[in-house]
Amino acid sequence: MPWTLHVARSAEKELEGIPQRDRNRILKTLRDMREDPFAGDVARLQGLPTAWRRRAGNWRILYDLYLDRRLIVIASIRRRTSTTY
Repeated sequence: MPWTLHVARSAEKELEGIPQRDRNRILKTLRDMREDPFAGDVARLQGLPTAWRRRAGNWRILYDLYLDRRLIVIASIRRRTSTTY
C-alpha cells in the first residue's frame, strides 16, 4: 500500500525554481518515496522525532514521516551546501 505524499506550498515553490534536469530527478525520487520512504540515501535528522532527509543528486528533500498515518510531508527541497542542515 503506497504512502500518502503531501508537498508543502513552500516546497512546491522551491521546486519551481530548480533547473528542469534536477527537477525531473527530484520528481522521480518523490514518486519512489510513495512506495518506500526508507529506500535510497535516507537519514533521520537529529533533534526532531519525525524529521528525515533524502538525497537526490546535489539536492536534499527534507520531510516529516508519520508512521501511524503512512504520511510523508515534504517540508523543503534544497541544494546541498555546507549550511543545508
